[in-house]
Amino acid sequence: MKVYFETYGCALNRADTSIMKHILRSRGHEIVKALENADVIVINTCTVRLDSELRMVKRIKELQKFAKEKDVKLIIAGCMASAQPYTLAKIAPEASLISPQNITRIAEAVEGGGRIILLGGERDVSVLHPYVEGVSAEIPIAEGCLGDCAFCIVKIARRRLRSYPTSVIVNAVHEAVAKGVVEIDLTAQDTGSYGIDINGSPLLIKLLSEILEKVRGNYHIRVGMMNPDSLVNILDGFLDILKHPKVFKYVHLPLQSGSDAVLKIMRRKYTYDEYRALVKELRRKIPGISIATDIIVGHPGEDEDDFRMTVEAVKELAFDKVHIAQYTVRPRTAAAAMKQVPDPVKKRRSTCLSRVVEEVGKSINLSYIGSIGMALISGRSFRGSLIGRLINYKPVVILRKDYIEGGEVRLGDTALVRVDEVSFYDLRGVPLNPSNNSTHKSLRAS
Repeated sequence: MKVYFETYGCALNRADTSIMKHILRSRGHEIVKALENADVIVINTCTVRLDSELRMVKRIKELQKFAKEKDVKLIIAGCMASAQPYTLAKIAPEASLISPQNITRIAEAVEGGGRIILLGGERDVSVLHPYVEGVSAEIPIAEGCLGDCAFCIVKIARRRLRSYPTSVIVNAVHEAVAKGVVEIDLTAQDTGSYGIDINGSPLLIKLLSEILEKVRGNYHIRVGMMNPDSLVNILDGFLDILKHPKVFKYVHLPLQSGSDAVLKIMRRKYTYDEYRALVKELRRKIPGISIATDIIVGHPGEDEDDFRMTVEAVKELAFDKVHIAQYTVRPRTAAAAMKQVPDPVKKRRSTCLSRVVEEVGKSINLSYIGSIGMALISGRSFRGSLIGRLINYKPVVILRKDYIEGGEVRLGDTALVRVDEVSFYDLRGVPLNPSNNSTHKSLRAS
């Protein structure tokens, strides 16, 4: 059959789609890029926020209508299938449902007749094969986490920590690199908790060490999001890993709030001072490291003083990247039953914090003007421009292809890039001396 995928949400969702694509292709099905060519439609959903849910509902209704008109099958996968199956039954009663724990059973849903419901159970972590479409690959190392955050519906969708065996992940990375992948993104809801369900202690450092030792080739690893309380347990080993030339000097470390009172309401397992100490240690030991974070604005219990603390935290810690989310009520979460912050207040605070984030980001990026660094060309912007990554994972949009010495810069190349322009979000530069994969050079920060 010809199967069309749409994927929304986080890196773990994208990695799950990759797994499903590989399984279907290995069984002789064709993955198509145009909806009009499909015999089967798979939408991998996200419901982390209310606006995400509303977007999913709208799109599912559109796909349901298309599926009826064209007499094709619709399959709804991902977190919404797991956390809100009754909502989906109302808006798409004929669609099959498959939870994140059942993605390895995607062939049953595609090949079976009628409506197939695959919910509950535990994920099969015995096999893992990436579906490679470019020069980067997102490889899941675990699903679920050990947290119990008051605001989080993903905890309902992906209930418990379930880690892939180290050998399975190493083999998946080897397979991806053999297929030409140069950027490996290891992803999980909390990479720092990887392996605790296997033997009671975190295994991330062991995993990374084995990958770097056993997988030969030209590639770099980006370690995905981890919680601060998980990082603190593996900090020394992780700092050593970050010094490896094949590991991006980058950490995604969600803060969520600069107020200890709000962090406690959120059920986060750290204080602001503990978080700040982690950031300072990372920057002291890994010069030039990029630190990304997440902030929730308007969580129940947040007053003006709490919000001011968050603004001051963003200024003090000068994050390279901040994802701001206005809190929205998620069903069956603890925060849903709490007294809510009014929407106009959340909007005002979000706008205020966004201005601060842009000012901080622009200030940091301006320091790169005129600098030269080696960039790994691993992606494209929505406008089609090539995007490179410095060793600290700073994005560099490639400008002026007519200035390239020695030929066209392509995906998978490394190129010496001079930064000429910046925005608060990215750097923009001109390639000076590109090289292809056969002469792949070590990346270095500007």
